[in-house]
Amino acid sequence: MSNTPATADSRSPGTEDTAVAVLQPETATKAFVGRSPGQLAWIRLKRDRTALGSFVTVAVVILVALFAPVISRLYGMSPTDGFSDKLNFEGLPLGYMGGISSEHWLGLEAGIGRDLFMQLIFGMRTSLIIAFSAAILSIVMGVVVGIVSGYFGGWVDQALTWFTDFALAFPFLVFALAVIPIINTAAYDVGEEVPASFRMGVIIAVFALFGWMTTARLVRGQVLSLREREYVEAARAAGAGNGHILFKQLLPNIWAPILVSFSLALPGFIAAEAALSFLNIGVVEPIPDLGRLVYSARQWLGTPDWAYFMIPASTVFILVLAFNLLGDSLRDALDPKSSK
Repeated sequence: MSNTPATADSRSPGTEDTAVAVLQPETATKAFVGRSPGQLAWIRLKRDRTALGSFVTVAVVILVALFAPVISRLYGMSPTDGFSDKLNFEGLPLGYMGGISSEHWLGLEAGIGRDLFMQLIFGMRTSLIIAFSAAILSIVMGVVVGIVSGYFGGWVDQALTWFTDFALAFPFLVFALAVIPIINTAAYDVGEEVPASFRMGVIIAVFALFGWMTTARLVRGQVLSLREREYVEAARAAGAGNGHILFKQLLPNIWAPILVSFSLALPGFIAAEAALSFLNIGVVEPIPDLGRLVYSARQWLGTPDWAYFMIPASTVFILVLAFNLLGDSLRDALDPKSSK
């Protein structure tokens, strides 16, 4: 029988196991941290350089448009101020690159002499007001139609689906070219000036009227897959009404595709608004507009100073591209099956 004395660092049986057992739950808790879908989407967006670049561009454009009146006061002129004394006999600005100087950062508008920088930032303001207003209205309409159609099913679903397909059959551009001038002239007498706010309201209404169908189809498909879930059945069993189930139970669970649909609708409305103004049936003088700037600059393409056309045209291109890239990145970040 061994009489070896116990050393000072000897441990009683099970002490090490007990210590490991005590430490394991805390270690496991630190190793497995749950994240919400929003947190996962934010992590993916931060890792996406395209998303970061497009987000910064969109944020800068929105801030410039929001603070356009403040910038105008700091800049020292308004978008309607003319500088005809700085034009030559052909209507072209004096100086290099369309009259670019420390006083006029992007030069002057050919033929009229207005500051191009002021026209540009207020034109972005006009385009974003129309695009955001039309996108919000179209998303609301699409969500209401889609969620009602998908939840109730039956003849309600058939009728709303048929109406959605019927609306999709109308060619947007042809309809807008025909309807917008008719509405403007019908609302006011011949020779009476149509207010700019009314023109913008008509454009927003037409855009919303033709922009809700894609969202409605998307929301309908999502609701069809969610209406038989356990939490919906539990709400029915608890006596919840249809309105509560639609907008308190189902709607919060489809915010991701709705957000993506909104982000992708914006560049389409910006491009459509610029196209209508280019065709001279959108926003008219004296309200600054990017599409009309491009339209007015087309006659000066043959001149050595190409800035009159390239600056507003590049602005429209950058706006549409940035919003499109941001929408695509947002869709990839919110898609759990995405490889990004």
